[in-house]
Amino acid sequence: MNFLRQDLAGEHYSWVNGGSAEVYTGSPSRRLFDRFNGDQVLFIINFCAQSANFSLEDVRVMEDRIAHYLPLEAKSEISVINWLKSEVV
Repeated sequence: MNFLRQDLAGEHYSWVNGGSAEVYTGSPSRRLFDRFNGDQVLFIINFCAQSANFSLEDVRVMEDRIAHYLPLEAKSEISVINWLKSEVV
């Protein structure tokens, strides 16, 4: 299932193209991660959700972890994915 902008609980995000930025496709990369970029947060969540049957509740847990617990050392999309796997997924 592909989650949408409306599925996120946070209201602190910036959005490009109304939540469907085409730059965030394919696999996560070493691109700098911005926890305030809603498009990028959604991209990471959807990437993680591909490998499991995630519910909306699971998405909200991941979103909360990213917003409140993501270590400063997690600077790339790949490092965020690796951190999430150890914390949530």
